[in-house]
Amino acid sequence: MEHISGKTVMITGASRGIGATAARAFAAEGANVVLVARSVGAINALANEIGEKALAVPCDISDYQQVEDAAQAAFTKFGTVDILINNAGVIDPISILGHSDPESWSKAIDINLKGVYYGMRALTPMMQADGGGTIITLSSGAAHTALEGWSHYCAAKAGAAMLTESLHKEAGISGIRALGLSPGTVATDMQKEIKASGVNPVSLLEWDDHIPPEWVAKCLMWMCSGDADDYLGLEVKLKDPVILKRLGLPHD
Repeated sequence: MEHISGKTVMITGASRGIGATAARAFAAEGANVVLVARSVGAINALANEIGEKALAVPCDISDYQQVEDAAQAAFTKFGTVDILINNAGVIDPISILGHSDPESWSKAIDINLKGVYYGMRALTPMMQADGGGTIITLSSGAAHTALEGWSHYCAAKAGAAMLTESLHKEAGISGIRALGLSPGTVATDMQKEIKASGVNPVSLLEWDDHIPPEWVAKCLMWMCSGDADDYLGLEVKLKDPVILKRLGLPHD
């Protein structure tokens, strides 16, 4: 992972799950990590654990000014942001569309879709001024397949996939590497929330059906390399045996 050492990575939703695991993995390979999340205590604790290569920035990604301020804080601390991982997302409120709460549904869109746009909007010009960078957005099978109770999540993930394609078409020529990662189901707290809902087939999966977040972190680091350039503007599907083989992970 020589391509990671010395780079600065900004990770949204860094307080737990995939975000926190990715932060540890990138830092272990010599990267600076900017931890962005609403959970101040959690990102401060993680920054203390990682050490001087970490910066904790409390931020609500549904507020563009806060995202822009977080990006500026990262540049002030480290002088550059080379990689943005748009990871933050919520599954709540799981609810059948006809009985959903409009305010809560809208808030989920603010985080899962507008938060992705805000990250891209804040970082793209800064990266272009530095000669380029990588922007990876966590996608989902829900971007392409509707699931009961997940109208907010499916709609947002589908929109985020289009943002990745749009960014690639608009800014790929100026050095912006835009990719999506669809990891499949991952063993994080979100899966516990999904299982408790009992609403759709995903909630019926066993815990052993989910992949560990460390696999996702490894894939994210690989996607920052030129070896993943075939997927620019597209989604990497982590459960694809071809991808698992390229990452040296168990595969059928």
